[in-house]
Amino acid sequence: MSVRLLGKLAGAAAVSILGLLAGQAFAQASAPELAASASAVTAAAAATTAVVDNPYGLSALWAQSDLVAKGVLVIMVIMSVGSWYIIVTKLIEQQRMLKQARQAADSFWQAPSVKQGAEGLADGSPFRFIAEAGQAATQKHTGLLGQIELHEWVTMSLQRATERVQSRLQDGLAFLATVGSTAPFVGLFGTVWGIYHALTAIGVAGQASIDKVAGPVGEALIMTAIGLAVAVPAVLGYNWLVRRNKGVMDEVRAFSGDLHAVLLANGNGKAGRG
Repeated sequence: MSVRLLGKLAGAAAVSILGLLAGQAFAQASAPELAASASAVTAAAAATTAVVDNPYGLSALWAQSDLVAKGVLVIMVIMSVGSWYIIVTKLIEQQRMLKQARQAADSFWQAPSVKQGAEGLADGSPFRFIAEAGQAATQKHTGLLGQIELHEWVTMSLQRATERVQSRLQDGLAFLATVGSTAPFVGLFGTVWGIYHALTAIGVAGQASIDKVAGPVGEALIMTAIGLAVAVPAVLGYNWLVRRNKGVMDEVRAFSGDLHAVLLANGNGKAGRG
């Protein structure tokens, strides 16, 4: 019994020792693989963080910039929005006036009198405004104004009405000209401010490493790009609108000249009172 018991104890001890040795060998063999897996997971996490948390994007620019840089950005955004608003609204206004010019050419000159012709034009039409101004000039040619020759009085009245139409067409163009001439300098101010921050970062760090200057220099370049992006559409829009205004005003002046001849030909505006 003692021999048999000793044999069982020896067998159990041998099995335990073999198990320990096998586990240690497995652990030693798996350690490089586990380390490689951990490294791969860490690299993937770092790549994901680099993609999501970009320290040099537009959001980072706004979050990391000071009040001066934010003020420059807000000013350029206001300039850009205002420029595009004026460009779109003036194009719509010019297109509407060209349509009203065709309407006046088709209907006004077929009317029996200036008054009826003006009433047939759309409300707010510059051609109706000029026709009513000419009609009023002939009716008010009395008293002290009657001492002025009818030709001169009607000419001055129609000229004033035409100049008011031209003044309304030019509303907003001064803003476009201002934006086109000043936006690059506003962006340049932001550029100088960004370069100043870059030099400050270099001085504080004591070395010109890329991680110290990339943010401020990127901010400076973005400011320059935004300034140009605001100025170029404003300049192009200004030149385009001025050229289209010239075409619209040619129609207005032609209508005013023909109306002037009609009013004088009818003598004292009798046709206008009909």
